[in-house]
Amino acid sequence: MPTKKKRRRVHIIKVYCAKCHALLYKYQKAGLGSLIKCYKDRIVEDYTQGDLKCPQCGETFAREAVYHGKPANKIIRGKVYVRR
Repeated sequence: MPTKKKRRRVHIIKVYCAKCHALLYKYQKAGLGSLIKCYKDRIVEDYTQGDLKCPQCGETFAREAVYHGKPANKIIRGKVYVRR
């Protein structure tokens, strides 16, 4: 018999630029781990106009990628920090 999928903790986090502290995303994060990638369908508000650069300082903070058939943004380590 197939088992039920466990429901993960889902919460909204704010993603900031590590260089100039500008708000980049409001993201719906599942689980407790660190932020490695952002699935595009889970981004609640995008303040970058989708170009993966900080709107204030122009720093590139992510790369486009595809994980499990879903488009995502792969975060570059050290370029962002998160707050709840």
